[in-house]
Amino acid sequence: MSVYEGEGPPRLSWDMWKRFALGGILVVALTAMAVAAGVLLQVHETIAVFQRNSTPIPGIENELDEVEPGSPQTILVLGSDRRYGQSKGEPPRSDTIIVVRLDPEKKATAVMSIPRDLKVEIPGVGTGKINSAYSVGGPKRTVQTVKELLGIPISHVVNVNFNGFQRAVNRLGCVYVDIDRRYFNDRGGPGGYATIDLKPGYQRLCGSDSLDYVRYRHTDDDFVRAARQQDFLRQAKDQIGLGKVFGDRNELLKIFGRYTDTDIARDNDAAIMRLIKLAYESSKNPIHEVKFRAGQSSNPEYVEITTDALIKTIDEFIDVGIGSAAKAAAAEQQKRKKPKQIKARKRLAPGLVLRQEAGENHVLTIQTKQQSLPVYFPKAIVARGSYQRESPRLYDIYDRSRHKYRAYRIVLSQGDNGQFYGVQGTTWKAPPILDNPTDEVRMRKRTYRRYFDGRRIRLIAWETPKAVYWVSNTLSHKLTNAQMMDIARSLQRIGQ
Repeated sequence: MSVYEGEGPPRLSWDMWKRFALGGILVVALTAMAVAAGVLLQVHETIAVFQRNSTPIPGIENELDEVEPGSPQTILVLGSDRRYGQSKGEPPRSDTIIVVRLDPEKKATAVMSIPRDLKVEIPGVGTGKINSAYSVGGPKRTVQTVKELLGIPISHVVNVNFNGFQRAVNRLGCVYVDIDRRYFNDRGGPGGYATIDLKPGYQRLCGSDSLDYVRYRHTDDDFVRAARQQDFLRQAKDQIGLGKVFGDRNELLKIFGRYTDTDIARDNDAAIMRLIKLAYESSKNPIHEVKFRAGQSSNPEYVEITTDALIKTIDEFIDVGIGSAAKAAAAEQQKRKKPKQIKARKRLAPGLVLRQEAGENHVLTIQTKQQSLPVYFPKAIVARGSYQRESPRLYDIYDRSRHKYRAYRIVLSQGDNGQFYGVQGTTWKAPPILDNPTDEVRMRKRTYRRYFDGRRIRLIAWETPKAVYWVSNTLSHKLTNAQMMDIARSLQRIGQ
């Protein structure tokens, strides 16, 4: 079992304590939500498996808020630098703090990452980083701190141990992920950062690779890392269906129980059933990533958020999805119509420049190596950015039936730290990432499928007889909609 206040084992090195970073989130969002379909049919058996394998969090009951059956619930997911069975020593800190709001009426599930270096008032302690609340009081003190910060009820808390992440991802069949750039560290960097070796491009990630990807922070800040974690969660949820989770529910619940501590372990059957039913209803809705509107403090040790920015963040988190039903209806109606015609602008969107020769030179090497996949490059790129040395990458990708396809990835920097956008091409005509577009538009004899996250385009794709191509926004969606559209329409082959 886990130990908290006054009984903590020594703090892990950087390369170990990051390993669980998103461990319980995948299980919470996919297992606890989707497994409810089976729970409705086999209530007592499934709950018994959960309770036998779960470890309750001590002293947490009085800190959580009860809600009426069917009402929205907010879950606090914590990842800490604690491993089971270690000796006593320096107390742990929470590396990941994510708040999930389940509210089916909003037509979206809100997920928000709180920066671990956020400057807050910790009840009974004083000013400090929010992750230090875990050091002085475990999940209990962290719940108190988050409730005081956000001013909203917290219904449940899940404390994650890293080992469950790899097991859950592998058990669920791995996840196809659109990797924005090269991720590499051979343990030679400062701070003992974990090793990682991932190349850019759309690909299938399994346990250890997926863990390396979501925990990476060697050259990024908390904001980029949070965006990467939420993007992985969104792609995982979109790919792993209810049938898969239902069929393997008992084993997934065992993983959830072994590698997490939660207040739910002490709940009775009726309380667990209410939560899982709510989670199941919410799982059918898309995930909306709420950006925590904080910024770097004048003191480099801290991240701070203004009162106005905090109010806007909380309002978006609570009211996520307002108007989504109308938007969904309009999108459905749009699908039944021909794609909307958009008149191309004569001038590029602000911040873009034409770099045709540079683009041709960049992709020339891969274009001459194969003929099955025509290579398109962007004539228009972000003026502040540049092509990256790790691209273009030419490689093979396999679907779940082991059919092989050709693929390439072009990586460009946007100019800000950790922000990269890219162009992907593949002969795989139906990759999971292109399921369920928000809308379709017609421009310059091409039909583009657009995928929005809130008001920003996160991805825009189009198809030829031989392949599909898409432009991916940065992890934090730094490119404007106009920039994304202009980059997409600028894609062309060498010599055209």
